[in-house]
Amino acid sequence: MGEAADRVVPAWALRVALVLFVLTWIFGPYELRSAVPIWIPFAIALGLELQFLWSAFRQPRASRLDRRPQVGDRERFGYGEDTSELLLVHDEGRELWIPYAGETDEELDELIADAREWADEEEMLPPTPQAPRPREIWAPVRRFLTGLAIFAVLGYAAWFVEARTGWNSVSGAGRAAAVERYSSEASRIADKPVTIRCDEARDYVGFVQHADGVALVGGDRAYLTPEICHDLYRLAFDDEVDSSRTGRAIAVLAHEAWHLRGVRDEGTTECYALQSGVELGRRFGLSDERARQLMRQQLTENALRTGASVEYRITSECRDGAELDLRTDDSRFP
Repeated sequence: MGEAADRVVPAWALRVALVLFVLTWIFGPYELRSAVPIWIPFAIALGLELQFLWSAFRQPRASRLDRRPQVGDRERFGYGEDTSELLLVHDEGRELWIPYAGETDEELDELIADAREWADEEEMLPPTPQAPRPREIWAPVRRFLTGLAIFAVLGYAAWFVEARTGWNSVSGAGRAAAVERYSSEASRIADKPVTIRCDEARDYVGFVQHADGVALVGGDRAYLTPEICHDLYRLAFDDEVDSSRTGRAIAVLAHEAWHLRGVRDEGTTECYALQSGVELGRRFGLSDERARQLMRQQLTENALRTGASVEYRITSECRDGAELDLRTDDSRFP
């Protein structure tokens, strides 16, 4: 019983953890969806379920505790398979089987003393190995199939949400029009024809590069995550603004466009992107004040960058009238 429980509890703990992760992935921040593709936790969970199933078949089960008189008890008193006249007596935490046929109390005490002496002798002998019971096939298979059913339901829920809320929910024609629009706007900033691609397979961005966008400095093509593409689509085609997400999407597109223009340093590129983001936001339908507000918010968030993203932090030269100011004749910054 204990060995089987050791296998069941981790399986259920795994399923509970998977349910919590999928719910967090669906309803949590979009950064989680962009950083972790949903198939990774499902692959890990499936591998562990297979390991549980394999372990259940490999390990023999211990035999159940038999409460009836053991073979030695029956042979000692010559009862064979008939145990109807053996009496179970609990003695100092031990169970003693003794023959009983209406003996007096004194005779019964003598029988118990004899049984106690025999039990002491038995305890001195090495234990007799017990033959394992045949494996129960259906129990581990049933648990495995239950896990698969849970995975299937969670997988369908994740697919359903992703297909109707993210970049995948946009029609093919809509995505093509959006990509053409992004490329046109990026070409303005890069000052040359460039192409923007939404990396739906995440071969270049997202969980591979841990970035929202990537571009070869001085090249002619950049890649954005599906989440950034979708936030830009909501702004340019649906007039929907989601504060920091919209501002971040504008800044990422402008950032990669400046890389395509030939700017290499990440801090300088980010400074230029936040300034160009104002005009880019206006072309996407924002008012001038709203576009500046979003870029100022990105400027504030930039100062909080730490760790691997610290190279994107702007310097003291990224301010009104300083070296990186693109419009020295305009006192508004960005």
